[in-house]
Amino acid sequence: MQIKKAVLPVAGLGTRTLPASKAIPKEMFPIVNKPVIQYLVEEAVSAGIEEIIMVISKDKEIIKEHFAENLELEKLLEQKGRTKELEAIRKLKNLAKITYVYQNEPRGDGHAILCAEEFINDEPIAILFGDDIVDNEKSALSQLIDVYENKKTSVIAVTKVPEENISAYGVIEPIISDGNVHEVKSLVEKPETKDAPSDLGIIGKYIITPEVFKNLKAAESSHGGEIRLIDGFIKTLDQKTEKIHACTVQGKRFDTGMINGLIAANTEFASK
Repeated sequence: MQIKKAVLPVAGLGTRTLPASKAIPKEMFPIVNKPVIQYLVEEAVSAGIEEIIMVISKDKEIIKEHFAENLELEKLLEQKGRTKELEAIRKLKNLAKITYVYQNEPRGDGHAILCAEEFINDEPIAILFGDDIVDNEKSALSQLIDVYENKKTSVIAVTKVPEENISAYGVIEPIISDGNVHEVKSLVEKPETKDAPSDLGIIGKYIITPEVFKNLKAAESSHGGEIRLIDGFIKTLDQKTEKIHACTVQGKRFDTGMINGLIAANTEFASK
């Protein structure tokens, strides 16, 4: 089955970028002249995604406004002969079919994904979180979809992480690796450096099958009342009902959920 839908869980509080994200969602921070969220939507569309379910909070209505039609602005740009800007604005409303659902309380990334259940219809979906931008000729999501189409399993995006930073990541333990593709034996959430099973840290891009979604629904709130996506993967591996693969994505990755990563992304994209 082709991947035609993507869920973007962007309801989080953005505590790593405070105070900048107190009033402006971190997903709306600019990289040159486009907000982070637009890069993610464009990545999804370039990979063949036709429908995007965006999980937001009531404090993030500005995200909806960004992709909504603005006839007054279009008319003004047209009157001023600002053709380039007019085309860019009109493009936004036609990028993809975007549906918005609300996560009314911060109960974890897994709970945010479950909020989109009524739009998923028991099919494999892509998941893109708002912190990871990968600059590469072939998008990170397209790379994951290639692995899914070959393996017919859920796929987790990973990147090699320096030893001193590994405790900030979920980490996979591979059974076997074939180039950039790894069959996953287990996952560990933010291990101590000495306990990390590999140097392959998980970043915020996934393909999940209905099996993982089902196990996510059955997951208990084991992280201070939160439901985490990683719980769905762990349960699937424990039950041995379906294999899971990971893909070391090619390209330059920026963690835009941190100020340093956002600055680095702006420097990189501005240079182009």
